[in-house]
Amino acid sequence: MATVETHLGRLRSDRERWLLSASRVALVAVAGWFLLARRASVSIDMRTQAGIYLFGMVALNLPYGGYEHMSNLKNRGVPFGARYIGAYLAMVAGFVALFFTAPVAGLTVAIAVAVAKGGHGGLRVLDTLVGTDHLRTTPQRALAAFVRGGTVMIVPIYAWPGDFAAFSTFMIDIFQPGAFEAVAPYYGDFRVALGAVFAAAVAVHVGLGFQRRKDLTTWAVDAGETALLIAYFAIVPVVAAVGLYFPLWYSMRQSARAEAVRSALPDPDPESIPSPHRVIVAFILGTAATFSLAALIATLAPNPMSGGTLLVSGVAFFSVFISIIALPHVVVGGWLDTDRGIWYTP
Repeated sequence: MATVETHLGRLRSDRERWLLSASRVALVAVAGWFLLARRASVSIDMRTQAGIYLFGMVALNLPYGGYEHMSNLKNRGVPFGARYIGAYLAMVAGFVALFFTAPVAGLTVAIAVAVAKGGHGGLRVLDTLVGTDHLRTTPQRALAAFVRGGTVMIVPIYAWPGDFAAFSTFMIDIFQPGAFEAVAPYYGDFRVALGAVFAAAVAVHVGLGFQRRKDLTTWAVDAGETALLIAYFAIVPVVAAVGLYFPLWYSMRQSARAEAVRSALPDPDPESIPSPHRVIVAFILGTAATFSLAALIATLAPNPMSGGTLLVSGVAFFSVFISIIALPHVVVGGWLDTDRGIWYTP
């Protein structure tokens, strides 16, 4: 796939470079802090981790998700926008129904969604800002996306099995208390098998990319960032790690990608740019719809306070909620919208 950098010859501004560098420095700093805390026998209790998660995901990352859709739908017309929103809402409704009827299956899909979002979104950043000449085929690109996204969920499953199982239980208990007990005996074997599959995938991804590289730099950046993500999720406790990953890594890097794409495209027709009040109205309506959905789920769910304390329950509930809106975010906004999409790269 051609990169924006190919069209430009170089990145148009230092902003994209700064955002990429900042995302790497941020993860190194967070991992380093937690590593030093562990060496000093300083434990970070679950309540503190929950606070970190909610601040990162609700205050920082949720607004960026709305921005991705608004940016994608801008200037694309009412018929397209209506179909887009209709498909989005239909998928949300189906995922909500799955959680209420089969919460274990719902959790499985939620984990897959996080892998898909982190993987495919990350791959598009590489396409745009770094280059992916070492990824020659569609299966190789799919493997790269699986490895990138797998760091977000598979590494924590292996490195933090107790915490991951606890929050999986809390998430499922929101809809069907005790349902996780049916699969809990298989969790240990599943963890080891999934870890082995992921380790093999990393080895193939890195090795095949090195063999097929055209430029050592693009492969080295990909391999180095993969190693950084694995180390980050292995070192930082899962709740804090996920809560900080999306604002400090995903959103920051998508902002860099979007900036580079805007630089590469012709200036838009001024008459096609929506007025500020229309943007504000759309943002307000989207925010109202988002939190109305959260309120509806909380009202209908038999056990919304599954974690006991307010902060821990909030993490479990918001993890379910964000996965529900992330599924169409990936499928409708990313995969089905082949003309543009939330991860658009010309």
